[in-house]
Amino acid sequence: MSQKRERRRGRRRQAQPDTVETAVPPITQPRHNFPIYNLVDDDKLDIIHQASMQILSEMGIAFLEAESQAILRAHGVDVRDDMAYFDPTIIEEYVAKAPSQFTQLARNPERNIVIGDNYMTFAPVYGPPFVYDQEHGRREAKLVDFHNFIKLAYLSPYINHSGGTVVEPTDEPVNTRHLDMVYGHIKYSDKPFMGGVMSGEHAADSVKMVEILFGAEAIRQNPALISLINISSPRRLDDRMLEALIVYARARQAVIITPFILSGAMAPVTVAGTVAQMNAEALAGIAFAQMVNPGTPVVYGSFQSTTDLRTGAPVFGSPESQQALYLSAQLARRYGLPFRSGGMFTGSKIADGQGGYESVMSMLPAIMGRVNFILHAAGWLEGGLSAGYEKFVLDCELLGMYHKYLQALDFSEDGLTLDSIRAVEPGGHYLGTEHTMRHFRTAFYSAELFDSNSAEQWQVEGSLTAEQRANKKYKQLLKEYQAPPLDPAKEEALLAFIARRKSEINAA
Repeated sequence: MSQKRERRRGRRRQAQPDTVETAVPPITQPRHNFPIYNLVDDDKLDIIHQASMQILSEMGIAFLEAESQAILRAHGVDVRDDMAYFDPTIIEEYVAKAPSQFTQLARNPERNIVIGDNYMTFAPVYGPPFVYDQEHGRREAKLVDFHNFIKLAYLSPYINHSGGTVVEPTDEPVNTRHLDMVYGHIKYSDKPFMGGVMSGEHAADSVKMVEILFGAEAIRQNPALISLINISSPRRLDDRMLEALIVYARARQAVIITPFILSGAMAPVTVAGTVAQMNAEALAGIAFAQMVNPGTPVVYGSFQSTTDLRTGAPVFGSPESQQALYLSAQLARRYGLPFRSGGMFTGSKIADGQGGYESVMSMLPAIMGRVNFILHAAGWLEGGLSAGYEKFVLDCELLGMYHKYLQALDFSEDGLTLDSIRAVEPGGHYLGTEHTMRHFRTAFYSAELFDSNSAEQWQVEGSLTAEQRANKKYKQLLKEYQAPPLDPAKEEALLAFIARRKSEINAA
């Protein structure tokens, strides 16, 4: 075949007819309707559970905050020298008080999400102090970057949640930046978002801001915030996390109780030992939240990867971390709790082959294990130290594929399409059938940033890599972005609150 003919073929593949179907259907929150992959049977899962109970009752969990210790004692927990020792019956009683699913409010009610059951939620990267793009390389994240990533998440039909500290805006003071971040989520998106957790004061400010936005009564019925409470493994909850947890639980806002573990450094090198410790830590935090306020919406969290024992560096996309994810997901289902894990994890510094391979390796088990809340679903680079602009939009392409994968199969008359099969003679083709023309826009997922044309056509169009196409795409999205409307009276009240709180914090 000549190069000229092959180029024409490539151009024909791009010039698709623009009629027949009027619009692509809107993307909604995905639901997992396929069999769930369970790594072990119930007997082996019970071995992990019993080991966790032994850790909780004999080895204990450190609670490094005075009010938390008083709450634990008031509910029958043995607290000695900052260590809390839990009787298994207490764990069972209080974990059972947590709801199996709940709805988080969004500024746009059409974007409310359900967390639990077979619903899945994708949220962007959380916490990097650096950002990366092709022109400017790696640099400290600023408030403008924080806003940019909120806008990109808002514009993606495959991200259901605005996230939290998408990046750390290092040009804003540490003691007030939580106010700017919560306001940024409210201003530049109408999807659900997360609150500040660096102190009880930050949590209280976040609660006050959503009370202004939604009303105090409304957020007690359904949470307007979900916030990440990290356990400093091994077996330790610090004062800042505990203070924030107490504030959110008393306000009936959702919390994700997540041990942060790198096996080999913060937990044993074995998968079973890691998950037993992680499960004990998570259950302690979940039970404590119910002691503060029974019925508080909680998510059983798991963030686990491995350590390169030669260098001490974290490793992402490792097979052991995926085994730990499957086990943790089974445990969350055993306790009847929503589950958080997964993400597009990679140790790569740019959106290259390593970044792609490790991200798929990390995300696919989260899909197969039906993780309910997936943080770090787009933008993660450099072991979480950087958020990548190009990586973000490339990850969204994968999320689009996973959304399509999760759709239930069509076994209707139109899905079987026997009339179309009957109409095509042996050796013929389906490209021009009435059924194909009706479904050509939606039949298959089309990845905008992945090239499937011929090599010759790819060269004619500039031999662009996926990362180069992603660079153009994110810039185009930010250029075309329009903020969703925000009630002027509520915005005025929010800005007045922020100004007052900044004045009070700076004066103190």
